[in-house]
Amino acid sequence: MLKPVRRPHAAEIVRDIEARFVAANPKSLAQFKQAGRSLPGGNTRIALHYDPFPIAIERAQGGWLYDHDGHAYRDFMNDLTAGLYGHSHPAIIGALKGALDQGISFGAPNLYEDRLAAAICERFHSIEKVRFCNSGTEANLLAVQLARVTTGRSKVLGFSSGYHGSLISFVPGLTALNVASSDIVLARFNDVASFEQVARAAGKDLAAVIVEPMLGSGGTILADEQFLAALRALTRELGAVLIFDEVQTARLAYGGLQEVFGIDADLTTLGKFVGGGLAFGAVGGRSDLMDRFDPSRPDRLGHGGTFNNNILTMVAGYTVLTKVATRDALQALNDRSDRLRRRLDSVARSTGVPLLTGGYGSIIALQFQSSEPGNPEQLATPPLWRKLVHLELLLRGIYAARRGTINLSLETSESDCEVFASVLASCLEDHGHDFEAFAAGS
Repeated sequence: MLKPVRRPHAAEIVRDIEARFVAANPKSLAQFKQAGRSLPGGNTRIALHYDPFPIAIERAQGGWLYDHDGHAYRDFMNDLTAGLYGHSHPAIIGALKGALDQGISFGAPNLYEDRLAAAICERFHSIEKVRFCNSGTEANLLAVQLARVTTGRSKVLGFSSGYHGSLISFVPGLTALNVASSDIVLARFNDVASFEQVARAAGKDLAAVIVEPMLGSGGTILADEQFLAALRALTRELGAVLIFDEVQTARLAYGGLQEVFGIDADLTTLGKFVGGGLAFGAVGGRSDLMDRFDPSRPDRLGHGGTFNNNILTMVAGYTVLTKVATRDALQALNDRSDRLRRRLDSVARSTGVPLLTGGYGSIIALQFQSSEPGNPEQLATPPLWRKLVHLELLLRGIYAARRGTINLSLETSESDCEVFASVLASCLEDHGHDFEAFAAGS
């Protein structure tokens, strides 16, 4: 009697792929070990870490990355949404070179901060005035504290698995560094009843509600329009400030996702792509709130920052908003992304592996499950399967994030999208028959 053929366990399959990855990247491994001597875990940005070690990139050009071991990658991570323009857009490079010729750190008001501010106010309907800082994290901290000061209240309502920077994070599995944790209350994303219950319980002590119109780290899940409308209505009723964190999502339409949904926030936070590849953050919104930053007022709020109006960032930001990330360019990119979604839907049908392409526009979530998640609690892709797909993509020349979200840039071509779909199809054809073992955790 023939003995049944034993299928390898999911962990065994991944160990084999990991061994191939290690063998293919000896210089990146050596660099990772060397970096660990002076950087905790060889890392200074947790989102870029993955096991067994991250590959070390030496240079980038257009839509490509080149690593320490001589491999070339089509970039489908694009700096976790910040890299909207690819790596060498001529308009940005030219603007930065011109700015460098005029000096780097003025320590004084300059001509471009007003130009960038005006471009932001023109672009985002709810922003009447804006204040610059150096990161999305800083912008969200400023927005939350501004809401607390102007309302005289302390409670801030966020949503489970929301991420607003290292100091305002509600993502499970990480020990949070949150500021004023005792004054934070959480509701379930895309759940109107949960939100209303938590908000009304906070009542007159509720200073602000902060939300990503599409979760980023929490699974790239788009908000329901009714959910955001409920947030808008109840914050007005309770006298609380509604904060839209559009640090990632502002790239998805000319005026961000609030333009798509037709819902204006009281405050909006920006970062990432708006700086054109340089460190950038901003908070903007209603004039009556933002004017508390006016230094001529007796009740002014003391907001400083050496690099808030850094000339390089101001020039890059103004250039990208007025010349590069135009309405037509963003729409063309979203259209290209939607065509990639259709290709990936075809890949799923042909390989038999459950695959949903969530997100919106040029930010695409790859969810290996049969039912669409409406909130993070409904995410069901096995972590080991995520690791398998991620390492296989890297081994086949596609640079992507472990979390399963891909981000297109203006440099991502139709040909690049065809290659991505083909590579993913090859990966699923090679491993699709093992998907059930991963789903079962065996």
